[in-house]
Amino acid sequence: MTFRPPQSLRSFGLTGNGVNVLEYELMAERADALGRNGLKVEKAIAALNAFNSNRHPPSERERLLDEAADAVWAFVIEREICGLRDSRDAVRRYGIPKEVMARVGIVRKR
Repeated sequence: MTFRPPQSLRSFGLTGNGVNVLEYELMAERADALGRNGLKVEKAIAALNAFNSNRHPPSERERLLDEAADAVWAFVIEREICGLRDSRDAVRRYGIPKEVMARVGIVRKR
């Protein structure tokens, strides 16, 4: 079985040899990984926003903040791997609170 990229990619020079086919596959995998990390950020931010301080102890909110910060950190790293260096747009799009951004990159004892 042979692999043939979509015709729309001919203009980008992604056809012709095996190296270009490999680049196409790597680009697809990077995009998929970025999407998965974006979903993790959405889920973590939603859990943080749904937190009710009347029903849960403050330590629960701290845990949610830490989890959100870890998800955002992984997302930012994945964006940089994909060549997207500026994360300000992603912070606005996902509605990431400043509290979470202040914790991004902090390594905590488990």
